Amino acid sequence: MKNLTLATSTLALALGLGAMANASDAPSKAAVLDTYADIAEAKYADSLATAKDLQAAVSALIANPSEETLDAAKSAWLASRVPYQQTEVYRFGNAIVDDWEGKVNAWPLDEGLIDYVDASYGGPSDENPAAVLNVIANPSFTLGGATVDASKITPALLEETLQEADGVEANVATGYHAIEFLLWGQDLNGHGAGAGNRSFTDYAAGDACTGGNCDRRAQYLQAATDLLVSDLEWMLAQWAEGGEARATVTSDENAGITAILTGMGSLSYGEQAGERMRLGLMLNDPEEEHDCFSDNTHNSHYYDGLGIQNVYLGKYTRVDGSVVEGASLASLVAATDAALDSEMQAKLSTTMEALGAMKAAADGGFAYDSMLEQGNEKGEALIMGGVNGLVDQTRSIERVVAALGVDKIAFEGSDSLDNPNAVFE
Repeated sequence: MKNLTLATSTLALALGLGAMANASDAPSKAAVLDTYADIAEAKYADSLATAKDLQAAVSALIANPSEETLDAAKSAWLASRVPYQQTEVYRFGNAIVDDWEGKVNAWPLDEGLIDYVDASYGGPSDENPAAVLNVIANPSFTLGGATVDASKITPALLEETLQEADGVEANVATGYHAIEFLLWGQDLNGHGAGAGNRSFTDYAAGDACTGGNCDRRAQYLQAATDLLVSDLEWMLAQWAEGGEARATVTSDENAGITAILTGMGSLSYGEQAGERMRLGLMLNDPEEEHDCFSDNTHNSHYYDGLGIQNVYLGKYTRVDGSVVEGASLASLVAATDAALDSEMQAKLSTTMEALGAMKAAADGGFAYDSMLEQGNEKGEALIMGGVNGLVDQTRSIERVVAALGVDKIAFEGSDSLDNPNAVFE
């Protein structure tokens, strides 16, 4: 009995010393926030660098339209999505990002606002009178009762006149998805394999021009790409030393930690699991794809998930292979509740495995369009694997919120998860 008491006392002492060690190993909240801001700066720097690569490829396409230059521009667009999607975890918790994001990544869009569309697309509607405005074909048009001079398509025309014209969110004139449409064109394959099939001759000169107005289409593509670069330059500056976003998130430690968790939870739950994945599956609608013209949606979902994971771990691998890392939210949680940190990390890994399986299937030829088709059990299982992982990890994020003692957070929701019947009303 004496020996048992001694052993028990020794174990209690060891556990107590372990708890003290954990507490002493805890990073400061200030250090965690510095890492968070450093990773944001690196992600936006990578987004800008790849957008400049896209800008150069677009210029080459316009100067010499060919199958090769169009393919190069498409490849540059796809590469630019990898770092950008990993920045989306900075939305929701950071107002400066969320207020800006619609300029660069708004979707879905009524592409008839921009260029020609197939007859099956339909015409203007009460919800959007400008749904088939076709700015590229019309150097002058009426919008909101006013005549607009669009004889030259400029970044200012796109940003100040066309973006969300008439207050309609579907009037997306700027950002990645406007550029995507101009490179790929509409995807008319429904649930079948294949992305948009725009020809390089849509940018050709003279009689070789298809689709009409090739010079204006080139103007639009160049203006949209130049605007994307300038928008990313602005956001990068906000996260650099002395930038407003960095200053805001690091000025109040508790508010900063809340911002990290808000971004993680809202992207995980309402935005990605709900609006981007579950909703499209419920509607069986390929138009609900995030990157619907290029069939790149599986990659966008994957890198959104990866962005959530690398913010929690405080470690981001840059496009050039270098790593930005530092004091992490994971270490802060582990010092408070090691089991919860293990749970959180395991949930994030499970989600990435599910998103990775979906990505691998799509890369192998099983298009995300096809996964969305009604009755496609394999596709539904792949998408729901990601949805379930994202929802499950959100529950652990909620536990992290409680463990760290920050203010209760109302994460973004989605009818597709919270009130499925409302989706069909």
